Amino acid sequence: MHDFIAVGDIVKDTFIKLKEAKVTKIDDEHSILSIAFGEKIPFESATVVHAVGNSPNAAVAAARLGLSSALISNLGDDSDGKDALAVLEAQGVDVGLVKTHQGKTTNNHYVLWYGDDRTILVKHEEYPYKFPEFTAPKWLYLSSLGESTLDYHNELLAYIILNSDVLLAFQPGTFQMKLGTTKLKEIYKHTKIFFCNVQEAEDILGVKTLGIKELIKRMHNLGPKIIVLTDGHKGTYASSGDEVIFQPIYPDEKPPYERTGAGDAFASSTVAALALGKNLEEALKWGSINAQAVVQEIGAQKGLLTRKQIEDKLKSAPESFNSKIL
Repeated sequence: MHDFIAVGDIVKDTFIKLKEAKVTKIDDEHSILSIAFGEKIPFESATVVHAVGNSPNAAVAAARLGLSSALISNLGDDSDGKDALAVLEAQGVDVGLVKTHQGKTTNNHYVLWYGDDRTILVKHEEYPYKFPEFTAPKWLYLSSLGESTLDYHNELLAYIILNSDVLLAFQPGTFQMKLGTTKLKEIYKHTKIFFCNVQEAEDILGVKTLGIKELIKRMHNLGPKIIVLTDGHKGTYASSGDEVIFQPIYPDEKPPYERTGAGDAFASSTVAALALGKNLEEALKWGSINAQAVVQEIGAQKGLLTRKQIEDKLKSAPESFNSKIL
């Protein structure tokens, strides 16, 4: 039996580090990245990273923290698919539930990297999704899937209902948020712990400028038992009931190098800590430490820490890292 099985699409990321671009701030939450149109634009570097995506990142994080980890995903029978499987196996992730589709290509995303942040060009290939049969794990971790996967979500839901001891973590991707809370209402209701950022929560609920406590309360009303809302460098808010925990970020040892995967590292490491018997406050600290580590490297997996590394950082954490009840 696995401790942790992640479900979601796998991609190859190509990071294109831009030299000449302009970022225009629209408001507190949105900016526009601009480059000249119709011209040849020099770039600094291009780096390919295989076997990434929210769920593969989560599976790797869990494996690195010592859990028995597997991935349920789909890919093409091309060289990118073969490279992805090799990378995951090298990281200790069981790939026996990853389906290779003949004549299909593996998902490719392009990351326009400027400064310490990025804009990602995404395209999810359409696979004949079919939820596999497998021995029930302790945790099932659901994240980013393509647009044509509503039936697949319903198959996963049927599995959760049939295997009521399995705990579901849900970190929705872009298309899952677009599906809306009505189509995925039963997924929300059967979720043990839910992750998104504050802006995403407002978009999911169709509201603006609510206080954190009210925002969490309304997210709870959708069904998840634990709500975790990240708010960038401001920190994270979480609640399993009436009280709201505020967890500051782990102090940066140096300025972030590249921010891709910080949210995945936070969510998956929090779930991994819960799987290892930690309480919610402790688990949030694990998530924050691993999120800080990831942004010091390119890509979403290179900076992920081991359990010992996280425990060592906890021992030396400053007082400012302590959580508090709001």
